[in-house]
Amino acid sequence: MASSGPLIAATLGATTVSALAIAFWRNAIAAVVMAAPTAIREPRRFGAVTASEFRWSAIAAVALALHFACFITSLQLTSVAAATALVCLQSAWIAVFQLFRGTRFRWQVPAGLGLAFGGVVAITGFDMGTSPDALLGDVLAMAGGALAGLYTLAGGKARQTMTTGTYTALCYGMCAALVAVMALLFGQPLVGFEASGWIGIIAITVCAQLVGHTAFNHLLASMSPLLVSMIILLEIPGAALLAAVFLHETLPAGTYAGLGLILVGLAVVVLGQKRSAPGKAGEAGKPGPDDGGPDAGARLAGLGTD
Repeated sequence: MASSGPLIAATLGATTVSALAIAFWRNAIAAVVMAAPTAIREPRRFGAVTASEFRWSAIAAVALALHFACFITSLQLTSVAAATALVCLQSAWIAVFQLFRGTRFRWQVPAGLGLAFGGVVAITGFDMGTSPDALLGDVLAMAGGALAGLYTLAGGKARQTMTTGTYTALCYGMCAALVAVMALLFGQPLVGFEASGWIGIIAITVCAQLVGHTAFNHLLASMSPLLVSMIILLEIPGAALLAAVFLHETLPAGTYAGLGLILVGLAVVVLGQKRSAPGKAGEAGKPGPDDGGPDAGARLAGLGTD
């Protein structure tokens, strides 16, 4: 998963591939790959999608399309390490969304959010001194993280009743259609690239979309989202290391400090969520009526990644 940002940055920097072309092809190809087994073995599944399932899948698709537009563009403006760290704030955004929905957390969650957003301030502060483009890239990456949080929340709802193949095929397909419209509006080509550009698109699709997004979408229904979120945190140092080794990317010391704050803050948020009661909670630190049971994990937001 940590290879996503470096692969995208390398493809954008060394080829004529456009940002929206990457978003389109990774979703279009993945939609076909994920739809094929279901269409062959259980073709009636797509016709049995309910209105509620379609609605949540559509919300996820819109959020995913906008997420890709923001995140991939940010990689052209700011560092891979900064963009990846800021987009991985999706877990913090999910906690914020839950707070607005009335979820009560232990003290670790607001404390972790404070640390994570402190890291954001450190990164954006240094990038502000670097260039206006880098600051804009940071803002786009943050927006991409918020949209990723919405995508995962909606996907968690859909995955309560939909199979991985049905949901991902539907979500990725609608996302690809939306990105194609965006590419038409912004005049970004979707074809006509050199061979190295197509190799980059295939690598991104396999690593980031088929292995990454699809695996995490599957885990939304089969594993605690809190465990998934811990795995996501590894993408931040992993992307920074790969960018340093293969793209020769160097960062100011303050940016590395910001990355560390974000990583620690998100870990604290996850630990706080693990001990929190979704919905109506009892006293702080004590389980509420919704704790436990087979549906408790489903109600708590799953956490996706790039």
